[in-house]
Amino acid sequence: AYEIIPSLVGSEMCIRDSSLTDTSLAQLRFFLSKTGIEGQTVKALWLENPVLSWRPFFNSGVLAMKARIQWAGEAMFLGESGSGHVVVMDGPPEAGGRNLGVRPMEMLLLGVGGCSNFDVVSILKKSRQAVESCEAFLDAERATEDPKVFTKIHMHFVVKGRGLKEAQVKRAIELSAEKYCSASIMLGAAGVAITHDYEIVELG
Repeated sequence: AYEIIPSLVGSEMCIRDSSLTDTSLAQLRFFLSKTGIEGQTVKALWLENPVLSWRPFFNSGVLAMKARIQWAGEAMFLGESGSGHVVVMDGPPEAGGRNLGVRPMEMLLLGVGGCSNFDVVSILKKSRQAVESCEAFLDAERATEDPKVFTKIHMHFVVKGRGLKEAQVKRAIELSAEKYCSASIMLGAAGVAITHDYEIVELG
């Protein structure tokens, strides 16, 4: 278990949990330094297992991932990835939370955007395009009845660089959408309508 003692801002926090990596601890310190919580004690009973081992392949050759999600009181949850990183999820005040972290469904949307943007930048670099910035703006719609699944996601890419070829930008986005982005392709297969468009900004 770990306990964060008062006062959090600018202080060394008393976190003692051998299952957390140095990276995880640093991320928790950074997050809590931004919350402005004073005198707040957060307790969580982490699993007794050592830190999640990063084993991307099993003997069967199936790509595998691990994650651990721990309730941290009220409506807050701490998620640890198999690669040893920590994220904070929290609910709104009306759901018993303190709005100190993203919502789980927001996390899913961020993952889709991050996965697709990663592909686009990677493809453009391999195409020797002088890309200097790539932003993905996502607009999503959800069902009004439980389960409130995503029904539509639109991704708008703003790609900035010098001498970018529109055909290459268009192709990079298409390849991500149709071949490489595991997250968006998975949601698309589940019935989510996913669309894309883009704009190119030439830097002087």
